[in-house]
Formats: sequence, structure tokens, C-alpha cells
Amino acid sequence: MSEQKQAQQRVVVVGAGMAGVQTAVALREQGFAGQVTLVGAEPHQPYDRPPLSKAVLLGKAEDSAFDVDFEALAIELRLGLDVTGLRADAHEVDTEAGPVPYDVLVVATGAEPVTLPGTEGVPGVHLLRTLDDAARLRPVLERRHDIVVVGAGWIGAEFATAAREAGCAVTVVEAADRPLAGALPAEVAAPMAGWYAESGAELLTHARVDRIEPGTVVLADGRRLPADAVVVGIGARPATHWLTGSGIALGADGSVTADDRLRTSLPDVYAVGDCASFPSARYASRLLVHHWDNALQGPRTVAADIIGETPRVYDPVPYFWSEQFGRFVQYAGHHTGAAELVHRGDPADPAWSVLWLRDGVLVALLAVGRPRDLAQGRKLIESGARVDPRRAADASVPLKAALL
Repeated sequence: MSEQKQAQQRVVVVGAGMAGVQTAVALREQGFAGQVTLVGAEPHQPYDRPPLSKAVLLGKAEDSAFDVDFEALAIELRLGLDVTGLRADAHEVDTEAGPVPYDVLVVATGAEPVTLPGTEGVPGVHLLRTLDDAARLRPVLERRHDIVVVGAGWIGAEFATAAREAGCAVTVVEAADRPLAGALPAEVAAPMAGWYAESGAELLTHARVDRIEPGTVVLADGRRLPADAVVVGIGARPATHWLTGSGIALGADGSVTADDRLRTSLPDVYAVGDCASFPSARYASRLLVHHWDNALQGPRTVAADIIGETPRVYDPVPYFWSEQFGRFVQYAGHHTGAAELVHRGDPADPAWSVLWLRDGVLVALLAVGRPRDLAQGRKLIESGARVDPRRAADASVPLKAALL
């Protein structure tokens, strides 16, 4: 695309989280000369989310604003502005302040937490997704309240970790038989249940919430748990409700179904980050990745395609990390459909890893306190390397030396 044509283009990015900010920044870094507008629903300066469940929640940081000079990059910020709809024929998005025209639109609205039915507006019930959520929860931790966490997934574990660090009494309620039931197979996730007790938190599995009363969580089996505050962490779904009726293709999970260049079914509209699924040739499936690294990597593909560079296929090795109960947990790849599981080390020890192989090829890896395994394993996944299961099971052998 010529610079003159670029200069006449208006790119509107809806969503001011990691994916949206990185898209705007990548456009400038790759030489885009047109107008870039970043629209965010929250009034705050765009910020990073991972610190919310750590430093911000514990009062070690006031915020986690991105270190981006938007003015110097000529990126227009329109914050505190809800986008309510998309009219593709008119090339406009509707907002509370009126329509915003675009030549190219990037949907980067992320995901929103799933709420516990019947708890909307109930005092003392919290979610943890935004800076305002963290601000409301900070005094709860400071007062060392009795806290019930609903859901033993990634966010539940991270919040429970912070609450125990703050000195709160913590009970975690999980409907499944183990933590991380929706993310990891039983033989991998089950040993993690012991982490809760080590930290002083109580983990209740096979436990469903019937209702929440003032100061009390009532379980389906009649047990009553004291709760000055309740934090719900039972998952997230793509924040795409505003696209209803727009004609854009959405999946059954609510995600925008983008192609391998993150283009949507509508002309001149892209989707990136937590709100978008994409086809992976590497894993022969469509992936919806709700993690920070995906929101960091995808924008580079989107920016390059908008500018008109040689098309880049977006097919990353998914990656994420979690800090919980004194452990650094990292994951790379996509293990669904993998036939062989290889353990490196004893899950009862502080450091161990698990590998997933498909036809001898390393497709995913979980590392607990073994960052070198993760770094080497991620490269092996990217290259499609075949691994010797016997050598890989020896935790003293570097992964890069366990190839067939």
C-alpha cells in the first residue's frame, strides 16, 4: 500500500487491552501513516491485566498502565466509551457518543468473566477482571476477611494465592473433582490440589454453590461457609455481544471466527486476542486462546496485513504462565488429542514437567518450576521435533538432548 493511500486510511481498534494497544503500536512500528484510533470502554489509561491478581491487588502497585506514549505515536485514545454495535455496510461502529467511521476495523474487545447465576448485584460478590475490580478487592484483603473463591481454575488459584499472602482465611469451592479440571487432565492436575493445603487454603471439590446469602455461601449439599467476600472465577467468554446482528461470523463459543491472517467474515474487519478464534494447521483445529501471549503476538500479523505486507499466517504455539502458591507454572502448546504423556520429575517435588506427544512429536508441555524445560520445549514444539520418550522422562537430561 502506498504511503499516500495509507495516510488517507482510518484504522479503528475497539478494545484498549493488550491486543488493542499492541495492534495500534504495531501499526506505527511497521510504518502505517494513516489515522489510528483506539476505543476503550474503561476510563483508565490502557493497562496490562496480569498484575491485577498480583501487585495491584496486594497494594504493591497502584496500576499497571502500559508504558506507551500514545501522543508521540499519534494514536488517538477514546476512553470510557462503550461500543454498542457494528454497521459494516456503513463502515461505522456505534458508540454512546455517536457513530465512529472506519476504513479498517480491528475487534479486540477481549473476554468477560462468567458470572455465577443469581449473584448479580449481591453485596460482597466480586469478579477480578478490571482495574476497578482489583481496587474493590484490595481493602477486602487488607482487612483479612474470610473469603470464599468459587472456581479452582487459573484465576481462582492466583487470587487464592494473593489472599493467603495477605493473611485472609480462604476456602476455594470447585464443582469438579480437582483444580484446573477444564484445562488439564486428571493425572496432571490432581497433584496440584495439595498446593492449596500447603498454603493454608481449604479446597473443596465436588462442591456446587446453591446460593449466596449475606456473609454466607450455601452449598448444594447444605454446607454453609462463612464469607465476608466471595470471588467468582469460573471462566471467561469472548466479549462479542455488541456484534450481534452485525453479520460477522461467530462461533458457538461466542468468538469471532477469524481466518489464518485474523481477518473476519466481513470485509476490512479483523479480530485479535481473547475474542477471536483462528484455525491452526499445527494442531488441525480452531483455537480460542485466552492468554496474554496471544494478545501480544496476534497484533503483528494484523498490522502487517493492514499495511499490505506479504501475508503472514498466524499459527503460534500458545503460551501462558501462572504464579500460584509459590510456584511458577508455564504451559506451551495444545495437548488436546495427544496420545502419550511423559512425566519429567515427581509432582510431589517443587519442580517437575509433563510432556504431551503425538506420534512421537512434542505438541505441548507444562513446566512447574522448570523454566529451562519450557524454553527448550517451546522451541521443539515450534520445529515439530520428535522426542525420545525414555530420554525425555529423565529430568536430568536437557530436553534439547532428548531428540530422536
